[in-house]
Amino acid sequence: MVNRNRFLTRILWLLSALTLTIVLNLSTAFVEAAQQPVTLTVSSGAGLRNVMEAVQQAYAQRTPNVKINYNFAASGVLRQQIEQGAPVDVALLASQEDMDALQSQNLLLEGTRRNLLKSEVVLIVPVHSTGVSSFQDLTGDRVKRIAIGEPRTVPLGQYAEEVFNYFGIHDQVQPKLIYARSALEIMSYVESGNVDAGIVHDANAKQSNQVQIVVTAPTASHTPVIYPIAILRSSRNASAARDFIQFLSSDQATGLFQQYSYGIAQN
Repeated sequence: MVNRNRFLTRILWLLSALTLTIVLNLSTAFVEAAQQPVTLTVSSGAGLRNVMEAVQQAYAQRTPNVKINYNFAASGVLRQQIEQGAPVDVALLASQEDMDALQSQNLLLEGTRRNLLKSEVVLIVPVHSTGVSSFQDLTGDRVKRIAIGEPRTVPLGQYAEEVFNYFGIHDQVQPKLIYARSALEIMSYVESGNVDAGIVHDANAKQSNQVQIVVTAPTASHTPVIYPIAILRSSRNASAARDFIQFLSSDQATGLFQQYSYGIAQN
């Protein structure tokens, strides 16, 4: 009986040791997998370049094994690229409409879409410019050129046209319009004085000391400016992508967004 008990004790000890070894090996494997280098491709609206580069630096300190590669362009251009099969992990757009189009084609990973940021639409002029104090002033003879986004691809262009229609000045300002490929290009036109006025997001304008905000468009004058984010169904790094967009809601990232004058959207 004693020998039998010793035998059973030895068997139990061996099984326990084997189980512990398996658990340790699995734990090590999970840790090593988590630390494997990962590259995420994030397609982001061009106007978000400055703040997203700041986010990239903060995220790199927290998660050094994940490299973020940004693709900055107008939201409409990004949507077209994704529709054509571009290898993208995360899309952060300046347009609900463009994200809706991707979702309707089943290109988004289910359950990952949410609203991240919001902003206002503002009329800007060069910093030392005078004579423009309202959207209606854009119809005057002193204003020769007005920069807005290309409405077919740049959400800001669509918002600008909505504002013009709201104030009933679209036909009058139409001959003066200069179309830009992004919010940053509009900013460049106004900062350099190549145009007399431009329409951008307030966050873009507040980051420059070379322009002045004349007036903020009424909320009712345009579609709400919301920046939705989602993981693409085709992403090969969905786990890392989830961690990245979760980081974007952290106190650290939220602080950066607010520092760059973006509002935090409600879901």
